[in-house]
Amino acid sequence: MSVLVVGLSHKSAPVSVLERAAVSGDTLGKLLHDVAGLPDIAETFVVSTCNRVEVYAEVDRFHAGVAGVCELLSRHSGIPAQELTTNLYVHYEDRAVQHLLAVSSGLESVVVGEDQIIGQVRSALKLADDQGTLGRSLRDLGRLALRVGKRARAETGIDRLGLNLVSVGIERAVGTSDLSGREVLIVGAGAMSGLAVATAARAGAARVTVANRTRAKAERLAAGVASGGVASTVVELTDLPAAIATADLVISCTGAAGLVITPADVRRALGERETDRPLVVLDLAMPRDVAPEVGELPGVGLIGMDELRDTSGGVGAAEVAAVRAIVEEEYAAYGSAVRAARVTPTVVALRAKAATVVEAELGRLAGRLAEEGVSGHALEEIAQTVRRVVDKLLHAPTVRVKELASSPDGEEYAAALRVLFDLDPRTVDAVTRAEVESSNLAANLLHLDADGSSNTGERDEIEKVRVEGNQ
Repeated sequence: MSVLVVGLSHKSAPVSVLERAAVSGDTLGKLLHDVAGLPDIAETFVVSTCNRVEVYAEVDRFHAGVAGVCELLSRHSGIPAQELTTNLYVHYEDRAVQHLLAVSSGLESVVVGEDQIIGQVRSALKLADDQGTLGRSLRDLGRLALRVGKRARAETGIDRLGLNLVSVGIERAVGTSDLSGREVLIVGAGAMSGLAVATAARAGAARVTVANRTRAKAERLAAGVASGGVASTVVELTDLPAAIATADLVISCTGAAGLVITPADVRRALGERETDRPLVVLDLAMPRDVAPEVGELPGVGLIGMDELRDTSGGVGAAEVAAVRAIVEEEYAAYGSAVRAARVTPTVVALRAKAATVVEAELGRLAGRLAEEGVSGHALEEIAQTVRRVVDKLLHAPTVRVKELASSPDGEEYAAALRVLFDLDPRTVDAVTRAEVESSNLAANLLHLDADGSSNTGERDEIEKVRVEGNQ
């Protein structure tokens, strides 16, 4: 099995394609199950944000896996396969792992170094875990990605400015990060809207108004702003034109499937407007919330995802290089661990064969010695001595083969061990299956939490199960 990623992002596709490819809610859950149901895929998770849709999968066959995932992405998005594939990228094995680490560390984001992506990767893993499509390999890889993301932010200056898509969008829209004296309207009440509300408040907005289809959600966001001393109001979506009329900056980031702000809405708002200050609209939704024609109206500026592509966010080359070094270091360690793990079933099978031979010979020896009157403590001492001798003889080669297995050609050493000791391939396969079943048991006992960690006591019990299974 190998890791495959098939996806599209702001780097490979225009916004018009990205907004059609975006999946969320029930559609995302259905996509997960459909991908997991493909014959050549063992497990999967999907990272779906406003700037990327990526399917990660553990596959048995590369071409069949790619074809199956592409067909499902086309079906769920409604984008014809030929059009979709021209915007897709595919990474396999090493490149797939490196890509996920780069994504989680913020190197692949619209705003390089933004801190939202690590939470989005975490949510993708949790959803797949809840849906039962996450298995041992991708769970471990996901935990590695979260760790790399945390290291990137803790050990480098890549997020030193605390920039995110909202803050960069605001600066691009109004020419400054200072919103003092400005009226800000936030349309939507999801995670991005919450970030927009908090960012506007920190930037000194005179008033923050929240408009949303569900009033209770809008009130919760507004209450958080009010508690910080910033004036806030809540309006219904039906009152959107009136709210736009009093705003200097509109930030729209709903999860709606269609347009939320139309040219008619803005024309009506302009007719009711009592200020000559320009109206700036920032559309951070995917698919877009604001009709492109809004930007053609007099006195209105429209900033969308097209204008925010490949924004550095002020992150310098030194910070990027430092993060890349962390990615390379963690990837190298991961690769060595994966290669070393592949030899473990061979080592376990060798020790099992040695134990079987020892016990059979001791049984025969006990029968002969019993006829000569040797029994009890003496027999036990002989048995222990024989076992110690065999353990010592096997210790050096098994330790050495585990060390050598971490090298790029490590599998060759495991193969040599199987040939030299005439190990039955079926025994090695049985050990591998037992390890997978043990890991699945562990996964059921340990539900993936918010940061990929687990309860220490539960982890100790699972480690005990694994150790006993390898003895």
